[in-house]
This record gives sequence, structure tokens and C-alpha cells, in this order.
Amino acid sequence: MISVADLELRAGARLLMEGVSFRIDKGDKIGLVGRNGAGKTTMTRVLAGESLPAGGTVNTTGTIGYLPQDPRTPNMEQLARDRILSARGLDVIVGKLKKCQDDMASEDEAVAAKAMRQYDRIEAEFIAGGGYAAESEAAAISNNLALPERLLNQALSTLSGGQRRRVELARILYADAETLLLDEPTNHLDADSVTWLRGFLANHQGGLMVISHDTALLEATVNKVIHLDANRATMDVYNLGWKRYLQQRETDERARKRERANTEKKAGTLLAQANKMKARASGASAAQSMLKRVDRLMGGLEEARAVDRVANLRFPDPAPCGKTPLMAKGLSKSYGSLEIFTDVSLAIDRGSKVVILGLNGAGKTTLLRMLAGVSDPDTGDLVPGFGLKIGYFAQEHDTLDVDRSVLENMRSAAPSHMGDAEVRGILGSFMFSGDDVSKPAGVLSGGEKTRLALATIVASSANVLLLDEPTNNLDPASRAEILAALSNFPGAVVMVSHDEGAVAALNPDRVVLLPDGDEDLWNDSYLELVTLA
Repeated sequence: MISVADLELRAGARLLMEGVSFRIDKGDKIGLVGRNGAGKTTMTRVLAGESLPAGGTVNTTGTIGYLPQDPRTPNMEQLARDRILSARGLDVIVGKLKKCQDDMASEDEAVAAKAMRQYDRIEAEFIAGGGYAAESEAAAISNNLALPERLLNQALSTLSGGQRRRVELARILYADAETLLLDEPTNHLDADSVTWLRGFLANHQGGLMVISHDTALLEATVNKVIHLDANRATMDVYNLGWKRYLQQRETDERARKRERANTEKKAGTLLAQANKMKARASGASAAQSMLKRVDRLMGGLEEARAVDRVANLRFPDPAPCGKTPLMAKGLSKSYGSLEIFTDVSLAIDRGSKVVILGLNGAGKTTLLRMLAGVSDPDTGDLVPGFGLKIGYFAQEHDTLDVDRSVLENMRSAAPSHMGDAEVRGILGSFMFSGDDVSKPAGVLSGGEKTRLALATIVASSANVLLLDEPTNNLDPASRAEILAALSNFPGAVVMVSHDEGAVAALNPDRVVLLPDGDEDLWNDSYLELVTLA
């Protein structure tokens, strides 16, 4: 279904993979894993035909359904239902049927007669495309992904980023493609939807390649694992399920550690001999050869260590501010006749930790965007306090300029007094160094974009952080490091997250429940609602 031969992948000038060959056949359910920036997203884009490889060939047969990390829809005024139906070309036919139905009620007899003549032909075309059964199937998939009828009748432009992504996932699954390429499909899903998706993918009869940090999803669905090794610029294929893969990786890592220890011991012995021989004139040439061998051995060792790097950071002390740097009074938002929330008021005190909870579609992202000043409420006001400095993390990385480089994005966020060395130092702590800082933000993987967006917040010295799903797309090591830094941040944090661990690490003092805007002191019973919300 997909055959890859001698594939070479690059991110700008940086080599990601070379000499890679594998197949995705019917029944193959592959978990694609590796550290952020290893090339997972780049590979799936190439397999989906969205971009070209630097070398090698990719041959595909049958249909492919591709869900990218940051899907972009061409027509934001299209209804969500029509977007999903477009996967089988039914959106146009359904639109024609609805127009005929409207025209048949026309007082103009000629218009009504023409519509009646057309209706049977269009309905026959609709039935040939799967008809009412196909429309019912789309509705069932949508319902299981927490997309109720009221959302399906809305324009995509009125939906949150998480809702639009669920629409795209529903569209891909409804397309009934032979091969599915899914990049972080559980992002923005509640617990019930994740459970349903696991079952759907486990029963999928075609090929599947999935990138996910949801280990429960991988355990339930995959029968093969491909691990991208950023160090060796190649990959390892494990014809194993998830649990056996983890066991094998532990065995492999222990072997690598022994090999590294032996290499260090051998290099140390050679270096000691070389130093002795340099003392004798007759041994200078042999000593030089030994030193070259030591350089080669240690060079390989440093490359091996490079793969173990994780983000190593802390949030700096926030800029000084008053007791209550941000207040919101009577905020409300509606899209047409659809009321999202109304009369929401809250006060963000210096150093407070607040979690916003609510079912999908309750307006969590909308409220954060209002607090950040990115979008306006229909009613109500924001009252900035003394010294307010906001750092906003958008779940779709909207705060990044994808056409500018990593370094340029950082310079834009950093205060004017911050020097180039300090900016690069912050980037280095988020694992951007060397040529990486010159890459356009648009070519970064989802995890790299997350790290860059968080780095810009660190550079800004914000005293109120507004974080919308900040752990999405992060590998486990980077996630743990960032959560540790966040838990020690002395400024105020307002967070939206489906990640129980992220909320627990924040140790919030208050919770705001949408759409009613009720506020309560935090207690651990609310933790059970996090994945459901």
C-alpha cells in the first residue's frame, strides 16, 4: 500500500534520515516514535504526498487518509458537517438536494417544477454515493468524537482549534481510506472519544501509521513499531506490539550503555599510551595515530550522547506587578444564535494558579484568547492591573510567525534590552542550537513548535501565563522537564489542558467551570474531570 525505498529526509540543511526502506501493508499497524525533531512529522508528510523527500522513492497504492498535527482548512466558512461529508464528495450533492427542497416550496411554479424534475436525478446520485446510510455513518463518527449536531451546523470559522481538529479527524475516518497516517490523533479529545478511537483503529482493516504520545493508544492498536533515531539518522523496525517493544528498547539501551562505557575505557587507555609515547621522540608518529583514534572514538560517543538531550530550563522570575494583574468582568461570547458562555468574571491574582475546565465546546480556548487580547468579547471588559505582562501559548501555535526563523521569533518576543547571547542561551535550553536557530518556524515539527512557543514566553518575562494545552506534541522527557519548570514558576498561570499530569504538576489553587463561569477552590476531585473536559 505504501512502499519506501532508500528514503532521505532533511529539515533545511539538517539530515534527519537516510537509507530508510520499509513497507506499510494491509494489516500493518505501526507506531512511529522518536524524540521531538527526529523527523516523525516530516516522514508522514512525505508518505502522504504533502512534501517531497530529499532522496529515495515513495510508491503508494490505494487511498490515504492523512491527519497532520496542524490541519488547515481551505474554506473556513464551510459548515463542519459539509467538511466531513466532503471526504466522499457528498457535501456538494447534499447541498444540491437542500436547494431543490427549498425550490420545490417556491411560489414560482416554474422554479418548483424544475426543482421537482431535478430532485430524483440528484437523489439517485446521492444514493449511489452511499446515500442516507453514509450520512448516518458520518453522524455516528462525529458523535463519537464529541461533535454534536449544533457544532456540525456551524461554520468552521466559529469553532475552536480543538473542535476544528476533531472535524478533520472525523473527515479522515469517514473517508474510509485504505491507509491511515495519523499525527497525534488524540490531541483535543476527551476520555470517551479517546476510548472510542482506540477501538476504531484496532478494528481498522487496512494499513495504519500513527504518531502519538498516548501510550494507551499505542498499546491498544499497534503491532509494529518504527523508532526514528536522530543520532544515527536512521530507524529501527520492531515487529512487536507496544509492551514487547518497550522491553526490547530497554534491552537495547542497556547494551548501548555498556558499549559506551567500553568505548570510554578504550579511549582512556589509548590516551594514556599516547601521552607516554609522546614523551619519546621515536614514538611521536604512533602517538599521533593513537590520538586520532581517540578523537574518532570520542566523536562517536558525543553523537550517541546527543540523542539523550532534553529541554533543560526554568522560567525566569516574572516582571513585577500589582496584587491583581488581570481582571475580567462580565465576559460573554456567541456565534450567531449559539451562546458559548455569558457573564464570566474572574480575577487573576499575582502568583495564582488557575485551571479552566469544561466540556469540549464550552469555550475554554475562546476565554483564553479573550484574556490574551487576541479576540474580543461580545460584552464585558478586561481590566489590566499594574505591570501586567501576558505570555500566551496558543494550542495551534498561532503566536509563531511560520515564515520567520526560530531566532527571529525569539527576538520578536524578547525585550529590547536582552542581548543576542541571552536569547540564544534560552533557545539552547529548549534544544535549539547551531543551525537549528536559522530554520523557518514553519518547518518545525509539532513538538519543536511547542518548545519554541514556550521559549518565547520564557524570553518575555511574563507575569501571567495563559497556556492552552501546553504539553501537546511533547516527547515524555521534554514534557517532564517543562512541567517541572512550570510547577516552580512564581508568576500567575491560567491553563486549559486534557493532561491530568500537567494539571497535577501545576498544583492549582482555583478552578473555573465553563460555560457557567462558576469558580471554586481546587481539590483533587476535579482531577477526574480533566480528561473528560
